[in-house]
Amino acid sequence: MADFSLTTLFVVPVAQATVVSSGSTQNLTAGTVGIFKSDYAVATSGNIAASPYFYIAQGRENTYLQGSKRSDKISGKNNAGTGQNVTEWYKVSGCATAANQITDVTNFSVQCGESITLTLRAHSSYIDTLYFNGFTRSVTIQAPCCGCSDNPCDDVPDNTIINLLIAKLRQAAPGTNPDNISFNTFFTFENIGGTILRIIGKPLTTYGQPCDIAAFPFEYDRMYFRTFVYAGPATTADFIVADNCNFVAQPIITQRSSYPTGQSAEIAQLEKNFYSYQAGYLKHLYRMNGYNENFETYVNSGSTYTTYYIKFNAYDKSAYQWGDYIEQDSMVIVAIPVKSGGGDITSGFEAILVAALGSVIDQGTPCASTTTTTSTAAPSTTTSTSTQIP
Repeated sequence: MADFSLTTLFVVPVAQATVVSSGSTQNLTAGTVGIFKSDYAVATSGNIAASPYFYIAQGRENTYLQGSKRSDKISGKNNAGTGQNVTEWYKVSGCATAANQITDVTNFSVQCGESITLTLRAHSSYIDTLYFNGFTRSVTIQAPCCGCSDNPCDDVPDNTIINLLIAKLRQAAPGTNPDNISFNTFFTFENIGGTILRIIGKPLTTYGQPCDIAAFPFEYDRMYFRTFVYAGPATTADFIVADNCNFVAQPIITQRSSYPTGQSAEIAQLEKNFYSYQAGYLKHLYRMNGYNENFETYVNSGSTYTTYYIKFNAYDKSAYQWGDYIEQDSMVIVAIPVKSGGGDITSGFEAILVAALGSVIDQGTPCASTTTTTSTAAPSTTTSTSTQIP
């Protein structure tokens, strides 16, 4: 997001297959985004550093009383002159897939006849509105009794304990009320090799979106959870206090959940948020489409976007008269669709900006890959399950 900066958003259309290489800002067709030097000639990776500053501009569909949509003057550390004004420069690579949390519970230490409890506490934006301190559920099992010839001090095999836990965890919610929620709503459970209980958070469902252009329908949400395995019955305390002497297994988070980045719904929301900053007239978004005569969107539904962020101060501060106010800085966001089949202008566009601003840091979360693991769960069966791992 753009904090309190005066923000201009440029969304590159999916149809734009090349970086602008000729003409000037007045030659831009509707939607086309380009980078231009201080003299309004096209900027390239070879000539932009010699320019004292540059602009990012986009052609408009509606040009009545207004020209191309254009940023203020941007000058990076590589530009010629003394007016360098960029304070932040980074990108967020698009990733349509959110990683789900994976926790492996291992190193069980349970003796014959001993009762143990596994507690899961899940959190997300929506879950925490329904449950105080997260969605918390527990299951308690009792280890099998020892045989006549067994040593009562020996631990029960991990595979036995894991199968007993999975059988309990997979049980349906009690009662006939369809609103009752069980572990299966948010988790899947696997027995990995008889030594690991793997708990995988399920992807969150898509929530209903209001048909209201003035609403905020895009929700940033992720589900994460904590795991406790301890001796004895379930505690009724709201907060579980860790007791190292009471734990009978070790939960290890092997993959943390993440947010998807650069989704089309996210970029479409930004278009609405920052629309009025560059509209020449009829700039207010009201609830009826008839009020939004000049609103232009270039977001392609279903596409994933890599976003570039440039925050900068005024280039020529002498243009401002003294006053009892704080100067407002500016932000430019450029959203470029990621195309797997070619025609992606990301590399060419980035090369020009790097030549002017220096190396760019990617603040995005690496996309999780998927693999197939073989799991054995109670009752003893073998299945292939697609799970996300680092």
